[in-house]
Amino acid sequence: MIQRIQTIWLLLAAVCAFLTIRLPFYSGHKIDDPQKLYAVLNATTSMLLLILTVAVGIASLVLIFLFKDRKMQMRITFATLLVSLLNILLYYNETKKFIARESSLDLACVFVFAIPVLLFLAFRGIYKDQKLVKSVDRLR
Repeated sequence: MIQRIQTIWLLLAAVCAFLTIRLPFYSGHKIDDPQKLYAVLNATTSMLLLILTVAVGIASLVLIFLFKDRKMQMRITFATLLVSLLNILLYYNETKKFIARESSLDLACVFVFAIPVLLFLAFRGIYKDQKLVKSVDRLR
């Protein structure tokens, strides 16, 4: 299990997902705020963002232990990848609620963008394992 590179990719994706719960993605002044208070956008800002972020993190952790059923692991990894892309889209929609000239992306937004990359690398590793097992079965 730990010898496979996709385990590391999945573990890093889970860590990045859980870090995005508290770390800011975007910060600045909101459009509809009359007091012009400084606001921070992270996963706890919206309930849907929080649910999707926690789902990606938990799914990434669960995928580590599905190493015996690679086909299911590949399907769930692909679904988790799609959910993480949806999560990025929701973050983008939330940034439209900020004043553009007085707001900016934070450095921690890298974690949000790293999740789909890490899930893709894990998917590629699982696919290579599946291909290797098929070729070994063919030799028997």
